[in-house]
Amino acid sequence: MSEFFDEVSEEVRREQLKQLWDRYSIFIIAVALLVVAGVGGWRAYQYLEGQKAADAGAAFNKAVELSDQNKHAEAEKAFADLAGRAPSGYRMLARFREAAEAATRDKQAAAKLYDELAADHSIGGEQQALARLRAAGLLVDTASYQDMKQRLEGDTGAGAPFRHAARELLALSAWRGNDAAAARQWLDMIALDGETPPALRSRAEALQALLPPVAKS
Repeated sequence: MSEFFDEVSEEVRREQLKQLWDRYSIFIIAVALLVVAGVGGWRAYQYLEGQKAADAGAAFNKAVELSDQNKHAEAEKAFADLAGRAPSGYRMLARFREAAEAATRDKQAAAKLYDELAADHSIGGEQQALARLRAAGLLVDTASYQDMKQRLEGDTGAGAPFRHAARELLALSAWRGNDAAAARQWLDMIALDGETPPALRSRAEALQALLPPVAKS
C-alpha cells in the first residue's frame, strides 16, 4: 500500500512540475539567456578593454621613442592624440608627457596644459598637486611671487606629498622678487622639516646665505 501512495505522490509532483514549467518556462529560458548574454558581454568587454590598453601601451611607447630621439614636435602630437582616446590611466600619463614635450618649445603653453591637469579632479589629488608643481617650475623665472604663492601655498603644509619642492620654489620666487622676509619664511620651513631631502636642504642653505642679514632690533 505504501508503494502505491509513493507512486501517486511522485506522479503528483511530476504533474506539479510540469504545470510550473508550462507556466514559467518562457521566463526561465529568458533569464537563462540573459545570464548567458551577460557573461558573454562581460567577457567581450574585458577583451576589448584589454585590447585598448595594449594598443595604448604600444602607442605610448612609440611616442616615448620619438621624445628620446629629440623629435619633440612629433612626440607632443603623438601624446596629444593618445590623450584624446586612450583608457584613463594612459590618458593621464599622455597628458603629462604632452605638457613636458610642449615645454621644449613654449613654457607658457606647457604651463597651461599642466594647469588643465591641476584642475581635473578625476586624476586624483596627488596628481593634481604634481601638475601644479610642474606648472610653477616652468613659470618661476617669469611669474610674480604672489602668483607663485597662489599656485603653491596649499601644497606646502605638513604631510603634503610635494611640500619640499613647493617650499623651495616659493623661496626662490621670493628671493627673485627681492622679498627677503618671504624667502626666509620658506627657507626656515625647509630647515625645520626633518624629512627635507639632503640635496634640497643644501640648496636651501646656499640660498639662505644670499639673503641680507636680519636687522637687529
